Amino acid sequence: MAFWWLDPSTVHALMIVLIAAIYIGFAVSDGRTNVIIVESTVVAAFFIASASAVVVTAWLVVALYLAHGAKDLWQHRTQFVHGTRWWPPFCFAVDMTVAAIVAAQRLLGANFQS
Repeated sequence: MAFWWLDPSTVHALMIVLIAAIYIGFAVSDGRTNVIIVESTVVAAFFIASASAVVVTAWLVVALYLAHGAKDLWQHRTQFVHGTRWWPPFCFAVDMTVAAIVAAQRLLGANFQS
């Protein structure tokens, strides 16, 4: 019997949401209401998409890491949330690395669904 909380798709989906949610903390630190609303909406979108990734396909996990990396690049370029100068490049590197690892695992036949 597999435990749902040990399923790799579930773990990755949770990690994507947690990584995205870090920007809510930065938004609260920024203090602007519109920034908090935008970042909370982005996290909600990642939450919904991540929940889908658990039951649809592990390739969606790869796409979500890539999408979050794109969001990091946008954040770094625009500085939409103030005070995040160092975070987006770091997070982008993590997102791209994990996306590559998960993609390689999938291509090598790793089973991400129980």
